[in-house]
Amino acid sequence: MNSTHPDFSGVDVASLSDADALKVLKDNQAAPTKLLNGEIIELDSKRGLCRYRFEIVPAFCHSQGRICQGGFLTGMVDTAMANAAIAKSNFACAVPTLELKISFLEAAGPGFVIAEGRVLRWGGSVGFLDGDIKDDKGRVVVHATSTIKIVRPRK
Repeated sequence: MNSTHPDFSGVDVASLSDADALKVLKDNQAAPTKLLNGEIIELDSKRGLCRYRFEIVPAFCHSQGRICQGGFLTGMVDTAMANAAIAKSNFACAVPTLELKISFLEAAGPGFVIAEGRVLRWGGSVGFLDGDIKDDKGRVVVHATSTIKIVRPRK
């Protein structure tokens, strides 16, 4: 079976393990993930979980390079949540975002952060996700929720 997701088109997703998918995602990193200095570090399709490590650089920051602009943080947590959903679908579905809510709890500056995405509910055509970003001290700096459309392969 082929996937409706462009990152997995032409890949036999029926036999794709998490380790194989991790390799596909690392070898074919999406352009926005590259721009955000992201690296996927964990993928769990059974739990619908994905973790990324991102490097916030001064170019992402305002306030004299000290505070990361919220749009960059939004892209980071959205990447983790979307890939958690893709994993939950066993890499068969595309998962465009329908709605996204972001709460900025702390300022994040230059350095490394971990973004984690989780599937809360997996329905027939709609899914619900949540995620967070933690800084290098383990503080939650961003919390997000998302509603996605589940685009399944045609039979």
